[in-house]
Amino acid sequence: MTPPHAQPSSPPPPSAPIWADLAQEWARYAQEWSGWWTRTVLPHAPPTAALPAVPTELAVDPADAAAITERYAARMQALWQAAMDAGAVPALVEPRPGDKRFEAEPWRSLPWFAWLKQSYLLYGDYLHELAAASRLPPGDKRRLAFLTRQFVDAIAPTNFAATNPEVLEEVVRTEGGSLVHGMANLVADVGRGRISLSDESAFEVGRNLAVTPGSVVFRNELVEVIQYAPATPTVHRRPLVIVPPCINKYYILDLKPSNSFVRHAVLQGHTVFMVSWRNVPPELGHLAWDDYLEDGVLAAFDVAKSVTGSRTINALGFCVGGTLLACALAVLGARRDRSVESATFLTTMLDFADPGEIGVYLSPEFIAARKPALESGQRMHGAELASAFSSLRANDLVWNYVVRNYLKGQTPPAFDLLYWNGDSANLAGPMFAYYLSEFYMGNRLAEPGALTMAGERIDLAKLTMPIYVYASRDDHIVPWKSAWRTTALAGSADVTFVLGASGHIAGVVNPPDPPRRSHWVNELLPDDPDAWLARADEVPGSWWPNWWRWLAPHGGPRIPSPRSPGSPDHPALDPAPGRYVVEPSR
Repeated sequence: MTPPHAQPSSPPPPSAPIWADLAQEWARYAQEWSGWWTRTVLPHAPPTAALPAVPTELAVDPADAAAITERYAARMQALWQAAMDAGAVPALVEPRPGDKRFEAEPWRSLPWFAWLKQSYLLYGDYLHELAAASRLPPGDKRRLAFLTRQFVDAIAPTNFAATNPEVLEEVVRTEGGSLVHGMANLVADVGRGRISLSDESAFEVGRNLAVTPGSVVFRNELVEVIQYAPATPTVHRRPLVIVPPCINKYYILDLKPSNSFVRHAVLQGHTVFMVSWRNVPPELGHLAWDDYLEDGVLAAFDVAKSVTGSRTINALGFCVGGTLLACALAVLGARRDRSVESATFLTTMLDFADPGEIGVYLSPEFIAARKPALESGQRMHGAELASAFSSLRANDLVWNYVVRNYLKGQTPPAFDLLYWNGDSANLAGPMFAYYLSEFYMGNRLAEPGALTMAGERIDLAKLTMPIYVYASRDDHIVPWKSAWRTTALAGSADVTFVLGASGHIAGVVNPPDPPRRSHWVNELLPDDPDAWLARADEVPGSWWPNWWRWLAPHGGPRIPSPRSPGSPDHPALDPAPGRYVVEPSR
């Protein structure tokens, strides 16, 4: 079923005689939308493959819906009546903290736009309250709240040229040139298949991103392993192997020299090896989770030990790379292999009981619909994953750029994090299907012995090495309390937990200079994460130095730095960043 219409008529700012008519038109529009929403959406779960139908009796109680509707109708009536009587629009509702859409002066100083803003915010609050009043099961109610937010964000007057004063001002200033440039930006993005979040002409992998010196010393069909060149006269005997997320390119940890996690680790005297996941082509669509473990993580461990001559290593995993790392360590634990001296997990989820906001897309019906194609070898395209993650912050990562790129005709600013965010990678179908069904839906990784990988029963209690767990407080992909659960799942008696400010990526990529954000530390690990935070000390600046101090003793004694990369068994093949990281998503 389709809504009554996509956008109310939006003439130029009205003169006084027609103010009442326009107010009534907008009120009628809001009433039509609310009627459609109440009739179509609330009695059922949203009509998508991920959200199954919900019985009508679980919808909003009619008396509650009537009370909510009557209250907001009175507020809407009072809004436009006050605007007509006083000639000024009262601020009945304020945008939520962090909402920058209405910061421009015309949204306050021009009556038409001030009224438009207020009526939109009121209507949005009305829909959110209706959704909150539904009697759906918790999972469906969460999805309904998410879909309601998506809908409210999409119909914002800021998203349409005729109802955005900044867009209209730009059209006048450029004599229409902004619309021409915006159309060109739109055509270019249609060709890319995604919205540009950064000025892509400003960056190039290997030129000004991923420029830490190093060499590819191993390559198979799934990964390259990069050994970074030393930057100090001596290095720790024990190397550090980094397992980045396979969903994106590894260079999130090696952006510009100033904010490169890799470069800073090298400067601390660590011999760093990086797993560079391949952007899976169609012929590798059959690869499974075990292939990512054996040909990816465990292969990189063997390479690092062979090249350095060290029988033990330190390991670090980021996001799903951390999940892969934990599984590989559990495999080694089952084999009584103690070659990993320490493990670091950055914004990693091992207990999927609360998967964060991405859980709104997941349901048994969705998994059942996608699983057959994925298990047959259909790849999970990186662009689809990137769009799903961006939609979780639609105002910031979707509509903001629709307005700037297409309506205002601007080139997005050069921002390395967002450039990386748009450089997606494909995943093999069976691997991704296993990840969704066994981890997100079944949460079986948290059950000792419930899964078998690489021929071994998986039990995270076999992770007995010293462990460092980092989580980000505002992470919407890996909630910090879910990351906290690693402290209980692992069998180590030596676990350090650190909580950083900001989100999933910006919290991790937080170099010490210039000092930004803060982090929280507490050596005690009570059972409750809130109790941990209540007694934690807030430390200004980056968490990186805290990790350096933790890792240094595990690096072993210092030895002279190697004169050349690789070894006879693993000679240097190509200079970093290698071949796989520059392969486009196909």
